[in-house]
Amino acid sequence: MASQNSSASGSSQNTGPGNHLYCYHNEIAPLRVVRFQGPKMGKRFYGCSFWPRTCGFFRWADEVNDEREMRFLLLEKDTKIAELEHEIDMLQLKLKEVETKNAELEDLVHEVGIECTERRLIMESASADKKMGLYLVASWILFAIMFWLV
Repeated sequence: MASQNSSASGSSQNTGPGNHLYCYHNEIAPLRVVRFQGPKMGKRFYGCSFWPRTCGFFRWADEVNDEREMRFLLLEKDTKIAELEHEIDMLQLKLKEVETKNAELEDLVHEVGIECTERRLIMESASADKKMGLYLVASWILFAIMFWLV
């Protein structure tokens, strides 16, 4: 229910529901005002609820407000960090999907390259066969012409 926080003097304090400060007796620390003459006169502070039989709890009111602002800023930062971590997780999943698809496409390109090479070799072989056939027919025709001329 209560959480420990460090104060400027090195002691700790409890805060509870409704942003009340609690002294070390776990009682609400009342807001008081310095009434003694001096430079701190009129300054507000939180002290032990059992004063003068005090537990030693003391906080300046302006430090408490600064601390609350810092806690709010810390909460905002923690929220932003959580959002960014979630975004990182989502991007890592998307990266894995893209890497998987990239590997599949690389395999497909490799297979298509092999098929293209095989077809080119078949076409070159067919072209060579055609050339041989033409040379054979041309040589027979030339042989026939020479045979009739003689």
